[in-house]
Amino acid sequence: MGAQNNTPFPEERLRNLPQINVHMLQAGQVGPMPNSAILRPAADQAAPRRLQRPLVWAAAILIAIGIGVALLFGPWRATGQTVQTDIMAPGPVTLVLAVSGKIAPHDQVQIRSAVSGTLQDVLADEGTVVTNGDVLARLDPSQQEAIVRQAASALGQGRILQEQAKVAYARNLELGSLVARSKLEDSKLAVEGADQDVARLTALLDQATIQLGRFTIKAPIAGTITTKTVDPGQLVDTATVLFTLADTSTLLVETDVDEAYAPRIALGQEAALQLVGSRETLGASVVFVSPRVDLQTGGLAVKLAPDVALQAPIGLTVTANIVVSRQEALTVPRTALQGDSVFRLIDGRAVLTPVKVTDWPAARLIVTEGLAAGDVVITDSTGLTDGAAVVVERP
Repeated sequence: MGAQNNTPFPEERLRNLPQINVHMLQAGQVGPMPNSAILRPAADQAAPRRLQRPLVWAAAILIAIGIGVALLFGPWRATGQTVQTDIMAPGPVTLVLAVSGKIAPHDQVQIRSAVSGTLQDVLADEGTVVTNGDVLARLDPSQQEAIVRQAASALGQGRILQEQAKVAYARNLELGSLVARSKLEDSKLAVEGADQDVARLTALLDQATIQLGRFTIKAPIAGTITTKTVDPGQLVDTATVLFTLADTSTLLVETDVDEAYAPRIALGQEAALQLVGSRETLGASVVFVSPRVDLQTGGLAVKLAPDVALQAPIGLTVTANIVVSRQEALTVPRTALQGDSVFRLIDGRAVLTPVKVTDWPAARLIVTEGLAAGDVVITDSTGLTDGAAVVVERP
């Protein structure tokens, strides 16, 4: 290449160069500019045009992100605890009391011995079906049999004396005036005394015989032996339960209702039964309500009769839903309550509102005062305060 030309560029050529070259010349450089700045100006001008479109897209994305952040954290965004709500509207409400009970026979007796003694024979076992009067067991009667024989012998002797007294009195009557009046009276009194003694001895024999009969244990009702607690040779007394006899032809459901709900239970109320291990629901009704609450348990005894005859073992657990009432009413979730109040949603704020509800073991409670149809109630009062700003959760 030729020698360098150090002559400065004319001023008009400087004005025609790209701005970057003018800037570099102003920085004090003289002489020819590098090829990249002077010989290829068209390439340097095309580069920004190639980058223009990606830069536009990047700017748009940044603007969108900025708008989102502004909406999320800006001062105009909605603030407050997120809540769920219910709009109050009257509807059919069935008040149901759920209780747990047991299958029980309509009639059941625990059989004890009326006397003490040793069991000689046990003639019935669990599951034995018996009729009224069937012999279930016998105690050793030997001692009582001796007492009966002794009473019978005494009665026989008394009847002999009675007969002798009657004969003597009859003879004195026949003698008439030949017998002193006092002797006649004495013979008459002897007859009366003998009669009384025979009556006494007869009663003793009857008592001994009745007592002997108590050594034989009989079924007082027809039914099935559900429990047997004794064996032959066992010494028993009047407190020992020998058998439990139940009439299994009619089965009921026995349950206890907490005294807090006792006033709401009445005869004839409908109920639904579900036996443990079964999904079938059976209809029933209340047939017995105890007139008193158990002082120890605080429970009210209630019996339910199924609409159809049950075939189930005695003692089986049953879930019973007793229908206490049916009505049209407003209800709120139990979780909405804060003491005796609920929070209504008014203009984006939780407003504490006193209410009265029917206290009942259920997830929703009947509102009797304080709310009207159309009111918006916050369904969970946890962490809320009166007047707090809230945001309704969108479905």
